[in-house]
Amino acid sequence: MQQIQYYLTQHPTILNFRWSPTQTWFSTWSFLIPTLTAYTLVSLFLHHTLSLLLPNRHRFRLPMGPIPSLHTLLISTSSALIFTGTLLSAIAEIQDNSRWLWRQSHLRTTPLRWLLCFPPGTRPSGRVFFWSYAFYLSRLFIHLPRTFIKILRRRSVSVFHVMNQSCVLLMSYIWLEFCQSFQVLGILMLTLLYAVVYGYKFWVGVGLSRANFPLVVNCQVVLLTCNLVCHAGVILLHYFNVNKGGCNGIWAWGFNSVCNCVILMMFFKDYRKRIAKGLIDDDDPSSHYCSANDKASSGDTGFRHNSPK
Repeated sequence: MQQIQYYLTQHPTILNFRWSPTQTWFSTWSFLIPTLTAYTLVSLFLHHTLSLLLPNRHRFRLPMGPIPSLHTLLISTSSALIFTGTLLSAIAEIQDNSRWLWRQSHLRTTPLRWLLCFPPGTRPSGRVFFWSYAFYLSRLFIHLPRTFIKILRRRSVSVFHVMNQSCVLLMSYIWLEFCQSFQVLGILMLTLLYAVVYGYKFWVGVGLSRANFPLVVNCQVVLLTCNLVCHAGVILLHYFNVNKGGCNGIWAWGFNSVCNCVILMMFFKDYRKRIAKGLIDDDDPSSHYCSANDKASSGDTGFRHNSPK
């Protein structure tokens, strides 16, 4: 156990981490914006090209062997690793009173306040920001390719799915760039959800039994509810906190909040529609923080095209 804690919280690479455009890979706007643009364009190109070449797309599946299942397992295990690292690092930071100066009058805070509201002047360096960087890299190199796997397998992929993937990647970058408050809890909730959902998807994908209830949808509802409660907590701490200056990175948090409010409305709209049509199932979980479920429905537009089953 001590070795695990050392490699997840005390390793020099973790302790000495610092987010910097000159020291950190993939940490500049000049990298992020072209990457998001290329991802969107390639997704559109692949989808429409294959739709033209294979009009009867619902009957065709490109054989990919175990690649989709292995990729699902990779998402689940990497998310579990980031969750564990973030949790242990947060505990270590809370125990390290000298770093966050719990008792200093000008930065008076508590562990709960710190999880929701970083003190003003917080810099993106150290343990928790290392794991925030790991989460950013996982969105970049593990989650984005899932879109291409879905397209190549002829699974329905919506414009909203592509926008969602781009949105979460952008938010994970903003968390680090502006040292946004609430990101520790955000990463913990997201990675726990991904570990459970994609672990369940791998379980089902290898032929094991499904749950007797819509596990993925229930996880989404729990996540969105907890997310809403935590955002309310950030608002209260920012305006009524004893720290002068409120919460660090509040403007970045505002962008995050607007995005999630829109997604919350879209999710419940889609949820009601799918309940009415009896389409609630766990067949295809995708991204779950800044997203609604991407299952096909008759009113969708964009990448999907309605076709008889």
